[in-house]
Amino acid sequence: MLDGVRKFLEDHAMAGKTGARDFYEFEKALHARLMQAEREIIGSVMSASDVDADAIEIEGRVHRRVLRSTQTYMTAAGPVSVERWLYKDRRDPTAHALAALDLKLGIIEGFWTTRAAEQASWVVTQMTPQKAEDLFARVGNMDPSKSSLDRLPKTLGKRWEAEREKYEQVLREAIIVPEQTHSIAVSIDGVLAPVDGGASPTEVRADAAAEGRRSKGPAGYREMGCATLAFCDAKGDLISAIRFGRGPEPKKLTLKDTLRKDLAHVLAQHPHMRLAKITDAGGDNWEYTATLPPGPEILDFFHATEHLAAALAAVHGDGTFATRHKFEFLRERLLMEDDGAKAVVAALAHLKRKHPRITKVAKVLAYFRKNKHRMHYAQWKREGFMIGSGVVEAACKTLVAQRLKLSGMRWGTRGAQAILTMRGWDQSERFDEAWALVAATYQCDVHVLANVVDITPEPPRRQRRASR
Repeated sequence: MLDGVRKFLEDHAMAGKTGARDFYEFEKALHARLMQAEREIIGSVMSASDVDADAIEIEGRVHRRVLRSTQTYMTAAGPVSVERWLYKDRRDPTAHALAALDLKLGIIEGFWTTRAAEQASWVVTQMTPQKAEDLFARVGNMDPSKSSLDRLPKTLGKRWEAEREKYEQVLREAIIVPEQTHSIAVSIDGVLAPVDGGASPTEVRADAAAEGRRSKGPAGYREMGCATLAFCDAKGDLISAIRFGRGPEPKKLTLKDTLRKDLAHVLAQHPHMRLAKITDAGGDNWEYTATLPPGPEILDFFHATEHLAAALAAVHGDGTFATRHKFEFLRERLLMEDDGAKAVVAALAHLKRKHPRITKVAKVLAYFRKNKHRMHYAQWKREGFMIGSGVVEAACKTLVAQRLKLSGMRWGTRGAQAILTMRGWDQSERFDEAWALVAATYQCDVHVLANVVDITPEPPRRQRRASR
């Protein structure tokens, strides 16, 4: 193998080729040869790891050797074919034959080596299976198909969900709070995505038309939940964050439970850490944050100013000088003055009296009055709290929208959740820790049994009919 690589290098040197195109072909050919060498080495190591025995014990059950077969595995260097022994629990006639090699090496779904599956999983959480297939083809290492890349995260996601609470507890205990952390901010939000529910947007609209009604909102979409646990410095700026995403569920119960448990763990380790609860004006979100440990409830500053701008535009016109001037003046007061919210309420009340027919002003005024106690931005800025929900807003975009809302996409709940789970690991900088947990479920100790006598009763022989 190595002699072949050496000869290739010598032949190239003797040819004396030059130029960009020649170098391109040389680099491509060299990489292909080295990958071939890597595959041969991996195949040899896998073959040497096989178990050759009359009987083995797997999880307390005896399995006996039945036959030898060849399996092609997807490794990080490409496909490798290996001959290995298969074993079966003969006491269970419905049991499938198992490869001891797969259990020893942690082969995933009988096809992927652990490293190959790890790489494929990470890539397919960032892009579509088709794009992932194209990427691997260009890189020139392994070459999984689009269909196998599509199945892999779903399979892994199913395993994760089966023991999700146990795995999340392990990740929870590994949380490291950055040294510069001055406060913690929790946020929760949602974003619509084309997930489950069966019908496509076209079908939803057609059904509505057949019933004589109009289809409102984005047809065929459901809400995905996002939550963040952010660690902030003394200025309220983000240091790092843990990001979570969950599929459609009434009141986001699973998402809220996970966030609550992670927060409780962090506060138990750092009882003097200060907490801020930041979200928009959604009633259900405020009901949830009220159940969390004490800390200021902060209405996202950007949402507050959005409503203010809408009210001013309704009176003075969108984009006019008067709108821009008054917006900047009131926005500055809202942010910098201790009674900024009170000043904005007074200004909106004045507009309502002058323009009683403009309903938008009345709605925004009611909004500010209802949430005034959540708008002490100047005070909270001095105390070093984050005052914006930008972290969770970004999670809605990068965790969900950038992967699940590409053109023409439709998702099932299982597939969407698998992608969200692994993207959450990646964006929380704990992909490796989470991957190790799920990959370990494919590994199992295999014990070789010596001096085993087969006492399995043979099935009764069928007697021949007497000839007439």
